[in-house]
Amino acid sequence: MDNPIHHTQKIKAQMRQLIDHLRNDVGKVTEPKAQALFETSAEVLTGLVKAFDDYEDKAEKAWRTEPRASRPKERTTNASRR
Repeated sequence: MDNPIHHTQKIKAQMRQLIDHLRNDVGKVTEPKAQALFETSAEVLTGLVKAFDDYEDKAEKAWRTEPRASRPKERTTNASRR
């Protein structure tokens, strides 16, 4: 089975480089909207890095591989609407 952790770690490293680049460029431009764009982009990428960390650590329930208890399917009825 292919382990995706190697890939997630490489992608996180690239995102961290981009975060650093964006934050450095905030000080290199004078237009406030460009500064806000760069800083906002860095914050969004920081959140994405955290999502990758959570995936690697199985920190969020969505990333865990837990066996689901078998549940009976709910029955749907096609009763006429009143």
